[in-house]
Amino acid sequence: MISTIGRYFLLLKQVFSRSGKQKLFWKQVIDEIHQLGFDSIPIVSLVSIFVGAAITIQLQINMDSAWIPIYAVGFATRKAIVMELAPTIIGLILAGKIGSHIASQLGTMRITEQIDAIEVMGMNPASYLILPKIIACLIFNPILIMLSIVAALFGGWAAGVGIGGMSSYEFIYGLQSFPHNFDLVYAIIKTIVFAFFISSISSFYGYNVQGGAIEVGKASTKAVVNSSIAIILSNLVLTQLLM
Repeated sequence: MISTIGRYFLLLKQVFSRSGKQKLFWKQVIDEIHQLGFDSIPIVSLVSIFVGAAITIQLQINMDSAWIPIYAVGFATRKAIVMELAPTIIGLILAGKIGSHIASQLGTMRITEQIDAIEVMGMNPASYLILPKIIACLIFNPILIMLSIVAALFGGWAAGVGIGGMSSYEFIYGLQSFPHNFDLVYAIIKTIVFAFFISSISSFYGYNVQGGAIEVGKASTKAVVNSSIAIILSNLVLTQLLM
């Protein structure tokens, strides 16, 4: 494990070194945003809507008391989604989708010697291939989380009003009650940290593949598992530090 962590940081040192040719760098970033970001919108939206709906239904059931105002369901839904469910659950989903994609792509390039060819051309393959992926995730993952929050709140509103027991006005009033701007800042900070771990850890396992197609599959699995572990651990640390 210590050796793996050491090789990970050595790779990061190469990633943040100059590539040698920067003409195509931003084109690479745009391509990665399309592949890693825009292609993730459908799954993020779908999961968020149903998670928001499930949370609202559970809160309605458990807050069925004369002592608790009905608008508290909307307030609790907003708090749960913005601070924890959207950044963490969607982060884990993106670790599976984006992480496996990055690891398999780089792993395939490694076993087909495309990475070696880039190095022969006098370029820094780690920077040329990995840095655009990291930047793309850092740019677009917060946008995905904002979309996730909106979709989850919409799903919560639809479920809360649809099953009865509260009006649209009561739910929206709860969403707007006791605003705290740091909640959204907290979610974005976590998302940026998660995005870095997903892109860099997945790139590490894909970039260092040795063998054939079977090893590429194993690298993809390791990328997803270790990215998820990093998200869970960093979530705990960030919660302790920021809250």
